Amino acid sequence: MSDKFEYNELLDHYGGLLTPRQQTIANDYFREDLSLQEIAELEGISRAAVYDMIKRCREDLERYEEILHDTAQSRKRRILYARIAEEGNETIRRYIEECLDTEGGEYD
Repeated sequence: MSDKFEYNELLDHYGGLLTPRQQTIANDYFREDLSLQEIAELEGISRAAVYDMIKRCREDLERYEEILHDTAQSRKRRILYARIAEEGNETIRRYIEECLDTEGGEYD
């Protein structure tokens, strides 16, 4: 996995399993798109320490997905919701929106 979008999605599902420090650094890197140097300056640590933390976050997030498959299952549900919404009436579409609202957010 190499795309920041994919890691943002993993953060949505598993960010709460990271330590508070990992959450801060991962959020700065993946969501705020800060450079390693910018994060190092904000956190008062070396660029190498930030790199190591990001690497560890990636590994942890990938491992959680490997074990739990929550992100992959969520993607499948979203596809099915879209298909159902295309076929359904307004009431069904409203229920689909409610279902989509339960699909996770930042550190649920």
